[in-house]
Amino acid sequence: MILHLYFARKFLWTFLGLALTFAVLLGLIDLVDEVQDNPNLPFGEVLEIVLLNMPHANYEIMPLVLILASVGLFVRLARSSELVVVRAAGRSALAGLAGPATVAALIGVLAITMFNPIVAASSKRYSDLNNRIAGVGENVLAISAEGLWLRQGTAAGQTVIHAASASPDLSVLYDATFIGFSPAGDPASRVTAATAELGAGEWTLRDAKYWDLTTGSNPEAGARFEAEMTMPASLTRERIVESFGKPEFIPIWDLPRFIAQLETAGFSARRYAVWFQMELAQPLFLIALVVIGAAFTMRHARLANTGTSVLAAVMLGFGLHYIRNFAQVLGENGQIPVALAAWAPPVASLLLAFGIFLQREDA
Repeated sequence: MILHLYFARKFLWTFLGLALTFAVLLGLIDLVDEVQDNPNLPFGEVLEIVLLNMPHANYEIMPLVLILASVGLFVRLARSSELVVVRAAGRSALAGLAGPATVAALIGVLAITMFNPIVAASSKRYSDLNNRIAGVGENVLAISAEGLWLRQGTAAGQTVIHAASASPDLSVLYDATFIGFSPAGDPASRVTAATAELGAGEWTLRDAKYWDLTTGSNPEAGARFEAEMTMPASLTRERIVESFGKPEFIPIWDLPRFIAQLETAGFSARRYAVWFQMELAQPLFLIALVVIGAAFTMRHARLANTGTSVLAAVMLGFGLHYIRNFAQVLGENGQIPVALAAWAPPVASLLLAFGIFLQREDA
C-alpha cells in the first residue's frame, strides 16, 4: 500500500507540474495572439478573453499532459533504479501501475464532474465576448417541449420566431410563427406558416397568414393568406447551429436534460449524446494513456533506448487520441452507433496498452 501511495504521489506531482507549465505557456501564447488580433481593445478585455479561454484550452490538452506525466514518471523511476528495487522485492511491474492508474482515473472523474462545468461556463462566455467584439451579436435561442424559439435582428426591428420542429440541418422550420417588433419595441406583425425555409438573407414562407399589428384596429379583419412569401433574415444555418450551443458549452450535469428537450422538440441530439458518452468514457482513456506511457518507459534505462521509447509512447498516445476524435465524427454523422463511437476507442486503447505492456515485460 505504501508503495502504491508513493508512486501515486509522484505521478500526481508530475502531472500538476506539467499542467501548470502548459497552462502558463498556452496563456502567454494566447495573450500575444489576442493583442495582435485586437490591437485597439483595452488590455483588461484582452486579459479577460485569455483567462476565459484557458480552462477550455487546458481541458483539451489534458490527455497530452497525462501521457507526458506518465512517461516522465517512469523514465525517472527507471533511471534512479527504483523499478529495479521494486522488482527485486518481488513486486511485479503491473503492480507498480496501480497508483498512477488510480490517480489518472480520479483526474478523469474530477475533470468531468467538477472541471467540465467550469469549462462550459467559461467557453460560453468566451464565445459571446468574441461575438460582441466582432459585431456579430448574440442570437437568443431556447428549446422547450413546445418547440424552438429564435430571435433575429434586422433593420426593421427584432423578430421572435417559434417553430414546432425543424429539419435535421435546421434550414427548414415547420409550423412556424414570426412575431415582428418595431425598433421602438412595439408589436408590428405576426405571420404563421406551414414551413419556413432559410435561404440567403431571407425566409421563404409557404402557406402563410399575415397579420398587421400596427393598424390599431382588428388585425384579423385585415389578415391575408399567402401561398408563398418572403421575410428578411439576419440568421444563417451556421449561426443557428452555433446558437444551439456546442456540446462543450453545456455542463455535463445539464446534458441529459438538454438532450431530452431536443428529442422532445423533434431535433437531432446525436451530437450531444456522443459528446456526453465520450466524457463519461474519458477516465478509461486516461488510464490507457498511463499504461502506454509505462509500457515504453518502465524498463531499466540501460536496457532500452530512452529517447526512442519516449517518442514511441507519445506518438502512440497521439494516434489513439486522433482515432478517438475520428470515431466521434463518425458517431455524430450517424455512421456508427453512439455507444460504439464513445466507448470502443477507450476500451481498444486500454486492451492495446496492456498487450504492449505485457509483451515488453516478457521480452
